[in-house]
Amino acid sequence: MEEVKKNTFQVINDEGKEVTCEVLFTFDSDETKKSYIAYTDNTLDEVGNVKVFASIYDKTGESKELLPIESDKEWQIIENIFSKLQDRIGDEEKEGE
Repeated sequence: MEEVKKNTFQVINDEGKEVTCEVLFTFDSDETKKSYIAYTDNTLDEVGNVKVFASIYDKTGESKELLPIESDKEWQIIENIFSKLQDRIGDEEKEGE
């Protein structure tokens, strides 16, 4: 079986500890002209769901800093992408049954 390589990076959390995060996906928005990254640290929230985060990033790599998403419009774009991906994954799982 071939091992799947995961795209990971490290961040310093609010407690000052280095945490490894896994990239879920990246995308560019024509509407905002920004690049976004969705990622997880594979921790669970209070109801057992994996925590997922999103930030603005510099896809050129010049800056390694992740910037916060501050507008409702940007969050709506990201939520729409998540919804489409979840629908696609659900459809693929049904086809595999």
